[in-house]
Amino acid sequence: MTNRLADTLSPYLRAHADNPVDWYPWGDEAFAEAERRDVPLLISIGYSTCHWCHVMARESFADPATAALMNDGFVAVKVDREEHPEVDGAYMAAASAFTQNLGWPLTVFTTPRGRTFYAGTYWPPESRGGMPAFRDVLAAVREAWTQRRAQAEESADAVTDALRQAAASAPSDLPDAAAITAAARAIAAREDSEYGGFGGAPKFPVATTLSFLQAPLVEREAPDAAAAAARALAAMAASDLHDDDGGFFRYATQRDWSVPHYERMLTDNAQLLDVALEGGDEATARGAASFLLATLRREGGGFGAAQDSESWIDGARSEGGYYLRPLAERGGLEPPAVDGKVITGWNGLAIAALARAGAALSEPDWIAGARDAAVFVLRVNRDSSGMLVRASLDGSASPARATTADVALLADGLFALAVATGEARWAVEAQGFLDLAVAGLEGDPLLSARGIATAPDQTDGDLPSASASLAHAALTAWRLGAGDRYRAVAEHAVRAHAAAAIGQPFAHGSLLRVAADLLDGPRQIVVVTAEPDGALAAAARSADADVVAIVDPAQAGAFAEAGFELFEGKSDASGRADAPGQAFDCRSFVCRLPVTDPTELSKTR
Repeated sequence: MTNRLADTLSPYLRAHADNPVDWYPWGDEAFAEAERRDVPLLISIGYSTCHWCHVMARESFADPATAALMNDGFVAVKVDREEHPEVDGAYMAAASAFTQNLGWPLTVFTTPRGRTFYAGTYWPPESRGGMPAFRDVLAAVREAWTQRRAQAEESADAVTDALRQAAASAPSDLPDAAAITAAARAIAAREDSEYGGFGGAPKFPVATTLSFLQAPLVEREAPDAAAAAARALAAMAASDLHDDDGGFFRYATQRDWSVPHYERMLTDNAQLLDVALEGGDEATARGAASFLLATLRREGGGFGAAQDSESWIDGARSEGGYYLRPLAERGGLEPPAVDGKVITGWNGLAIAALARAGAALSEPDWIAGARDAAVFVLRVNRDSSGMLVRASLDGSASPARATTADVALLADGLFALAVATGEARWAVEAQGFLDLAVAGLEGDPLLSARGIATAPDQTDGDLPSASASLAHAALTAWRLGAGDRYRAVAEHAVRAHAAAAIGQPFAHGSLLRVAADLLDGPRQIVVVTAEPDGALAAAARSADADVVAIVDPAQAGAFAEAGFELFEGKSDASGRADAPGQAFDCRSFVCRLPVTDPTELSKTR
């Protein structure tokens, strides 16, 4: 048996390299072998910090008898969903035709062409709780393929056709304020009035939804809905979901936020840092920033994807045992492993959150951490042609291409870094990536080449969808004065999914946030000063605004020269000797007369 996973760049695949299963990584070789043998593909999708992925690996993939069934009847393919999100999305959508209990590990059976004819998630080694044993599933699927093949292929074609039809959606009008308000109140109606948050167990942080409820339009027109976000954040921060070191766990298995699922994701913590900052919860924001910088930051400056739920304690694997110890007692324990994959888009989320929080809370080390991550991603996460890739590990770039969401999220992070540092070069870099995303990126080449139906990334779950990411980055570019064409990009992205977003607001929080912000004219404050830590700059940072840029005259000139019109005419701004600097308070790019007195800069919109 050839060990094909040991030299891959995915920690998840490497963890399965010693299985008796004859695994293939995602690629042409697996499909060619399935066609040669005329057997189905068994595609197993997971990620390195997934607890139930670990369980199924120990119970089934490490078992020689089970592995023999897999090797004999299938070509087994192991996929890291964090490295190949488009593959995961395509097969997750296909799996929804067979089960409502979607999640990971995801197990998909396909024709040699890659079309799904059966799927499920975790299966135990022995039947229990209404779930069949995994070995029984393997036997049944093999029998279906050999005895009722025409029926299996017909099912696969039907799923493919249905997904193609679902991908076609007609654009609609931008939602108006009434529709946005109604959507926010529909979300708030799902609030758990006793414990905070939304729905029952399991209960997730849903940072994308919380951000929508924090939109100024929602706070103004539906303050009852906005208050639900504040209560959810407060409940989570005071619960077992929030670790003593400031990081948040993936979700709680109980309605009262207790008994967490102990893995900790970069995506959740970066977005919750933003939510806490916008909600005025400085303590929670500081904790989240500390977790990112102390735990997830890797050598060289990039941020790892997640921290595992399991660790070794007293010679045995323990889920959550490390986190259940008081913080002061953890020093003698080996901490749970961090998945060191530096994912491009996820790092964009962290760069943006740390840059914004560092500027708002006067924490230059956070801004430096954001800058280091940006430098790392721009240097390492590229292929030989210079194009962005999805991820890297230990300084080596993955062969998987960056997605539209990756590129847009990185662009948004670089825009935030530009504002936080006053360095226009980051905004220029961000605009280049945004233009690349707007022009359109090629999807996974194997899915395209084999006609495997892909699932359009239209919903906002644990992170913004591709459409929402693109819309938000374009909105940011427009607010900085990059031109009205970027507002048009944001509007187009929102229109494409507006009907679905209004109909299912809980699943479209990030897109709805952009929709709400498009209805409000932006407030932009530019302070031109040689004293970035002075009173005028401090007053600007404490004001409620969409853009707060503190720059010296040369930096203002560099932004203007790069085409960011918000900074036009401000590079020669100067104040009196006793009040150096001027603040320009702009509403939808119309700036009031500059002020030099910090008390003249309104804190409210």
